[in-house]
Amino acid sequence: QVQLVESGGGLVQPGESLRLSCEASGVTLDYYNIGWFRQAPGKEREGVSCRTAFDGNEYYADSVKGRFTLSRDNGKNTVYLQMNNLKPEDTAVYYCAVESMGTVATMRGCPAYGFSAWGQGTQVTVST
Repeated sequence: QVQLVESGGGLVQPGESLRLSCEASGVTLDYYNIGWFRQAPGKEREGVSCRTAFDGNEYYADSVKGRFTLSRDNGKNTVYLQMNNLKPEDTAVYYCAVESMGTVATMRGCPAYGFSAWGQGTQVTVST
C-alpha cells in the first residue's frame, strides 16, 4: 500500500518562499511518476508540476514556470516542491501524488487522472 504525507505549508507574504515535502512509503520512488497539484476554493484541481519516470519529462503550469521546482530524493523516498516568489494567487491546498510507471508510462501535461495515490494536502496561504 502507498502512503503519502505532505508537509511544509504555511502562511507567507508575497515574494517569500516555501519548500513542500512529500514523504512516500510503500513505493520505490525511482519507478513512480510524481506530481504536485493544488486546489483553491471554488476552483478545479490544477496540475502544478509532474514528472514521468519513464522518460524524465517534466511539466510545469504556465503560472508557476520559473518560480517552482520539482525535485526528489529517491533514497529518502521524498518528493519536494520548491516555491519561490510566492504570489497571492498561489494560495491553495497542495497535494502530492504518485503513480507506478508500469501503469502510466507517459502523460500529456499533468492530469489528476494520471495518479491513483494522493496525500492529505497541505495549506499554502500567501497574503499580506
